[in-house]
Amino acid sequence: MTFMNNKNSYRNIFLPILLAFSVVCGILIGFYLPKHNNETRHTSIRPRSDKINSILNIIETSYVDSVNRNELVEAAIPAILKKLDPHTVYISAKDLIRANEPLQGNFEGIGISFSTLSDTIIIINTIPNGPSEKAGLLAGDKIIYVNDSLIAGRGISDESIMSMLKGPRGTKVKVRIRRKTQDSLLTFNITRDKIPLVSLDVAYMVNQNTGFIKITNFALSTYDEFMKALSELKSQGMTQLIIDLRGNTGGIMEAAIEIAQQFLKKDQLIVYTKGRTQPKNEFKAKGNGAFETGNLVILIDETTASASEILAGAIQDNDRGTIIGRRSFGKGLVQEPVSFSDGSGMRLTVARYYTPSGRSIQKPYNNGFEEYYEDLNNRFNRHEFESSDNIHFPDSLKFTTNSGRIVYGGGGIMPDKFVAYDTSMLSPYFLRVRPLIYQYALKYTENNREKLIGYTNPKELGQYLDKQKLMEGFTDFANKNSIRPDPEGLRISGNYILVQLKGYIARNILDNKGAYPLWEQIDNTLKYAISFLNDSVQKSLD
Repeated sequence: MTFMNNKNSYRNIFLPILLAFSVVCGILIGFYLPKHNNETRHTSIRPRSDKINSILNIIETSYVDSVNRNELVEAAIPAILKKLDPHTVYISAKDLIRANEPLQGNFEGIGISFSTLSDTIIIINTIPNGPSEKAGLLAGDKIIYVNDSLIAGRGISDESIMSMLKGPRGTKVKVRIRRKTQDSLLTFNITRDKIPLVSLDVAYMVNQNTGFIKITNFALSTYDEFMKALSELKSQGMTQLIIDLRGNTGGIMEAAIEIAQQFLKKDQLIVYTKGRTQPKNEFKAKGNGAFETGNLVILIDETTASASEILAGAIQDNDRGTIIGRRSFGKGLVQEPVSFSDGSGMRLTVARYYTPSGRSIQKPYNNGFEEYYEDLNNRFNRHEFESSDNIHFPDSLKFTTNSGRIVYGGGGIMPDKFVAYDTSMLSPYFLRVRPLIYQYALKYTENNREKLIGYTNPKELGQYLDKQKLMEGFTDFANKNSIRPDPEGLRISGNYILVQLKGYIARNILDNKGAYPLWEQIDNTLKYAISFLNDSVQKSLD
């Protein structure tokens, strides 16, 4: 099935996701420069700026109805910032803590991951050495009560459950759980603690000499996580590396710089920043990187943004590795955090960043934010996801790498090797059953946990699942959810659905290290990267 034959179906599922992502990117993604004690500059108010306060005072004293001044202020600030750029944003006090958690690399809670099945919270796994594991909770336990409040069968949202379980370090929360091996509910009093937010999804060997590391965001903890993973893979014989930045919307700039240093030689430029009030600031490799030699591939796509693009740009412009995938998002603005006394904050754009060749990869926003937010949809409509021939940059945005290769700025990082978005597995049946795939995987896991937990190798678990008639069970499950079996849809999408099912089941048992080795077979970009590296090794031997 070709890309164009599935255009309408593809749009139904993919475009809303892209649109939502672009809006979220416009609000949340970014990375920070050190503050350099200049917060006063951003928070000072000059007398000539008093018009806003004067207007608020007049409204309070003369407006026909009573008003809440604070509500007016909260509404006015975002309107003001919209006159600047898409990434300067105001964050209210109630949202700021949550917004900062991924960047800080931790939050305070009980340390579990969970999912909802039949309106019941099921623990997927507990964080190693976290409060829940220490208290004795197990994967597969079902949470029935939190602090004597019944949560099972009440239609309570995941967000509400998280707010009940999270809380300040040292405070206690009581949970009552149902465990298959017990006749009555078990009660646990758990003391909340700091819980690490892992920014590396997975690190494993895809073959005898090739390591794979997927970085989901750049936080304060990312560098340490990366170095640990790199060391473990090298101990397993890794001589070439694939770093997956697809879906990584950025984070803290320093983390990306520290990781880039592991691949570059001393004094090679990684990135530089410059703004109206910010002098040019260069960041160079310190030398003695942990992986200065050895084949390197970076995977990117249209959702790779910000700090991720710094890492990809540094590798590309220094000719250190090969960028594979599709054109990245194009976010080259640097935000600085500003805090206010009421707990709210602002992320103010203070500079642009430039790759070593001098590229600013920030895509234009001078035609309005609406067009900026629609950029990914427009790329789709121009068929950029199916062919790089449909991507055009003016010569004014042309730059060269250290070796003289041509690269372009002004709209993301263009990969060295383009891989089209794969739509060959899409069918109307898949689009209908897609929401049920994880539900069935979770249901299957719960019904067969005792048999599954004996497997520690994902590929052995996958081989076991191949014998269990998963697709027969899934199509029956979908049929009970009013989606009839579709022979043509199963012919097109059956294997894709099956691999997803196996991966989710493996993740429920072995975490991400169980899922990714199984998902490899439907990941065309990763398969291309593995083949590319194998060919590179063969050419070096010839």
